Amino acid sequence: MARSGTQPGADAATLVDVLRRRVDEQAERLIYRFLSEDGSEAHRLTGSQLGSRVRALARRLAAVGEPGDRALLLYPAGLEFIVAFLGCLAASRVAVPAYPPRVNRGQPRLRAIAEDSRPRLVLTTAALLPQAGELAAQIPELAGAEWIATDGPLEDPGEWPGRLPGPADLAFLQYTSGSTAVPKGVRVLHGSLIHNEEMIRRSFGLSEESVVVGWLPLYHDMGLIGNVLQPLYAGARCVLMSPLTFLQRPARWLEAIARYGTEGPVTSGGPNFAYDLCARKVGADLREGLDLSAWTVAYNGAEPVRRETLDRFAGEFAACGFRPEAFFPCYGLAEATLFASGGGRGRGAVVTTVEAAGLERGVAVPSAGAGTRDLVSSGHAWMGQAIAVVDPESRVRCSDGEVGEIWLSGPSVADGYWNRPAETAETFGARPAGATPDEAPYLRTGDLGFLSGGELFVTGRRKELIVLRGRNHYPQDIERTAERAHPALRPGCGAAFAIEPEAGSGGTERLVVVYEAERARNVDLDAAADAVRRAVAEEHEVEVHEVVLV
Repeated sequence: MARSGTQPGADAATLVDVLRRRVDEQAERLIYRFLSEDGSEAHRLTGSQLGSRVRALARRLAAVGEPGDRALLLYPAGLEFIVAFLGCLAASRVAVPAYPPRVNRGQPRLRAIAEDSRPRLVLTTAALLPQAGELAAQIPELAGAEWIATDGPLEDPGEWPGRLPGPADLAFLQYTSGSTAVPKGVRVLHGSLIHNEEMIRRSFGLSEESVVVGWLPLYHDMGLIGNVLQPLYAGARCVLMSPLTFLQRPARWLEAIARYGTEGPVTSGGPNFAYDLCARKVGADLREGLDLSAWTVAYNGAEPVRRETLDRFAGEFAACGFRPEAFFPCYGLAEATLFASGGGRGRGAVVTTVEAAGLERGVAVPSAGAGTRDLVSSGHAWMGQAIAVVDPESRVRCSDGEVGEIWLSGPSVADGYWNRPAETAETFGARPAGATPDEAPYLRTGDLGFLSGGELFVTGRRKELIVLRGRNHYPQDIERTAERAHPALRPGCGAAFAIEPEAGSGGTERLVVVYEAERARNVDLDAAADAVRRAVAEEHEVEVHEVVLV
């Protein structure tokens, strides 16, 4: 066990320092567990087992190439990914997490990542290794890389590599989603990573007694930094499952929280849709006997946090011991390593109600009457980080309650984009109007929001903002109205966006709503589309040009 009153991450310069300390001080303690589809424990790693495997892999990696070479990680959900990631860090190789390739499918995202990062190594499992030739034929950048299956026998040298990374060294490349553009590799330094982990530990209130339960993809920043690395940093225990296990049976997530809540206070969470899915899919029969009283931090981030989702989830699971005070709305992004703001453990959700018409004009006006919108606070900055809301055009700082672009500054902000100097300068080198030469630059997040009393309220994404007849509309508001309009529409499974008029037509932008409809013979799709048009017109005073049901 760790020394009394400390956690393994205390005073560490890098996560490799944390790992070495955990291996020495918590050798026999279970650190990681991975659950199978039925909820049973499929794999386990104690501190000594983790240290032995990471040392062995680091020795193997150190024999190939040079420090700073990129290593592409292709793994299914499981603990082998964790060993590979930590092995890269210990060997001063730059980890490049990616999703595993799917057989007989095109690999456009993987190819874009490989073309950009130019990996010297590809780490994977023995089961996926036979795909190396096929992938190299599709992606020439992988042909010259050395492929290593890390789940085979490797000899533990009993000591760590001679050259260990420092805070200024590059730890890994976190590739952005690429949903609207080619994915970009965010350069995360060891120093930024350790600072972000300490912010998470303090704000979430984690300790050696904590248990982190997660299902998020391990190659994604929230799953990697929040669910995998934070337990290592804080000295906590970690229980993981595949994202598919959660999506196919959401109750498995809650059952794991209940089961491992007997070992200590649980921290777990995900995007807003996860809570909505549980509230809809986990019925009374599955809730019976479910004890969620140990769930002390239920974080909610990565997409707009909806008050109605929080209220519904808290109501559905109140009898299971879930407390609304456990809700932890937060805000983050890959360019800030992960965590950017949050309110603190035990506070619950802080909500403000504002005029919907005011938001269309770019100002948050408190109101309790009709035509309002509830906004959930994403908390405040931590540990020397700074949040500014700035007019994206003039770069003048906005006043409290005035909507603008969210800018961030501080030690957790990443080092820029890999091989993209112009975009790095534009995104990571922003300065507000009137800034002094010695003022630190800011990261432009591309998100919109406002500050009120030190609290950050995120209103939407700048690129997704729909402007119709001079009024601003947030797509998530229109989507929420649409999905409520008819029971055939699946919640959380739609998109609202504007299309440009045809060249020379003299027209204006038009609104389109696309939604998934339930497959049922008795569903009148025309009636569902009409209901969407009517509801959006009544609530938002705009005409839907086209409703597409898929």
